[in-house]
Amino acid sequence: MGLGVMSSSAGDIEAIRHFKEAIAEGKHWYLALLEAVRLWSSPEEDHNGRHYRYLIDGEAFDWLVLAERLCEEVDGLIPDNELISFLFFDRPPIELSKDEFEELIGKAKYQAYLNYLYGVLVEEILTLAVVEEIRKKKRVSGLSKYGGTLDEAYQHVYGATQQELVNRFRREKHYPRRKSVSIGEMREFTYWLFKQRLKGCEKSRVASDTSKALAKLYAYMRVKGHRVSQPS
Repeated sequence: MGLGVMSSSAGDIEAIRHFKEAIAEGKHWYLALLEAVRLWSSPEEDHNGRHYRYLIDGEAFDWLVLAERLCEEVDGLIPDNELISFLFFDRPPIELSKDEFEELIGKAKYQAYLNYLYGVLVEEILTLAVVEEIRKKKRVSGLSKYGGTLDEAYQHVYGATQQELVNRFRREKHYPRRKSVSIGEMREFTYWLFKQRLKGCEKSRVASDTSKALAKLYAYMRVKGHRVSQPS
């Protein structure tokens, strides 16, 4: 079963059971984790006083949030150094190919993961890349103050300031106006921006911006020592 609809917790219970038993039987915890991710069924849940949202807008799978949730279930069974490297520094203990990763988590979840990769991670990097371009132009022009650069980047990419876009997003989603933005809401907002950009820009501009962000992402991954392979 995919993550498209809120379902009973039977799949979640099975995922947790499989994760524990696979580790106990000697399987590497990371491979067991990915198999458990495949079995998981709920798109979101409340657990131990925290709300976990694994699927953004019914489409984008934030799999690391689910990985964190599952790892809590096997506390003490995963080496601390490997767990910290994985959850905090995005360094999995085993490097897998795209095909291996897809096979382990399942095709439906892999496609939803790609939606998250392009719609959240790449979109965030696009904004950062434009911010850097604007700052570089200011430095070349002899300017030393960068106030308002973020809003300039949002204006350039999306045609409005960040706050204007947040307000529009909340109105559309019927969310209350708050002074702060949670991490979960920020990810949903970013995915909303991605969809707005796809709808509002010419295809050539979308392709150019996406290529710019992907180049920056791959450079970042190389710095971190990841093997770079473009998803398809």
